[in-house]
Amino acid sequence: MIRIISALLLIFSSLMMSSRPSWAEQAQALELADGAPARHVVVPGDTLWGIAATFLKEPYRWPEIWRLNQEDIKNPHLIYPGQVVILDTSGDRPQLRIAESEAFKLEPRAYATENRVAIPSIPQQVIEPFLTQSLVVDAHALEHAPRIVATQEDRVYLSAGDQAYVTGVKEKTKLWQIYRPGKALIDPESRETLGFEAKSLGSARLVGEGEPASFQIVTASEEIGRGDRLLPATPPGLIDYAPHAPAREVSGRIISVFGGIGEGGRNSIVTLSRGQRDGLELGHVLAIYRKGRVVVDRFEGKESTYILPDERSGLLFVFRVFDRVSYALVMNVTRPVVTGDLVRTP
Repeated sequence: MIRIISALLLIFSSLMMSSRPSWAEQAQALELADGAPARHVVVPGDTLWGIAATFLKEPYRWPEIWRLNQEDIKNPHLIYPGQVVILDTSGDRPQLRIAESEAFKLEPRAYATENRVAIPSIPQQVIEPFLTQSLVVDAHALEHAPRIVATQEDRVYLSAGDQAYVTGVKEKTKLWQIYRPGKALIDPESRETLGFEAKSLGSARLVGEGEPASFQIVTASEEIGRGDRLLPATPPGLIDYAPHAPAREVSGRIISVFGGIGEGGRNSIVTLSRGQRDGLELGHVLAIYRKGRVVVDRFEGKESTYILPDERSGLLFVFRVFDRVSYALVMNVTRPVVTGDLVRTP
């Protein structure tokens, strides 16, 4: 199976050569990472980003070194633990490929592709709660969602194991998420409301149909009570889009940082003021900038005002896109990320 996949990759690469600009014609040459190895054995826990950083100074240019077109970026060939990634520098441009030989298998046993778990683009465990729980909604989106109208023994608040009675349930989905309308998401530049962040309170399981339907609380991260809303839970999907820069210029702001008091760092989740309407999509990588300060200089009785240049501080990976906002994971950063930082096409 590996030999077949590798052969197809090599054939595809040769076909792409004629349609892609030459190495000399690239706007910026690919720079290999210092000490880039000749090969890398894929192990559980690896990510596409991590492997890219092993070979490249700019990991978001992963598609270029794999020779991927736009369709491959959205549906890249899968990479599995035990495979060996080879850095080929024999041509005029460096290229990554999967080793044809099975001599470098991580474990001395045969692998069936359909039984293996491919590696994700970024750490799945970090973003998983935001794939299933955190939600951005329009102002009236939760108004029509199923609502808790009564509680077990008329309790004020519910916790794990308690019973809730919910009206408006039309789906037979077993597992649901419980939400409460949260804060407004405001564009720092236009001051326009881009949506509302629905606050995740926990999860519940449908145990009895009817009007109202009966639910058992499975998890409760905060107090749950009458008036809270339910939406069907969706299983998290593997984020396997290849990291890539937007094809056109995109610029926006970081409007919130989760889990911190206004600032975050590597592996922090942030909300961006741009979404699908603005051209963002899964896998897009944006650069983070700290906006240049305004300084006043007084010299020899004269006062001058200067705007310092914006300073680039890191990269982030967009992993969930709504209409007007997006969630992104900070991949690397040289200074704290704060609300209001700029993001733009690298």
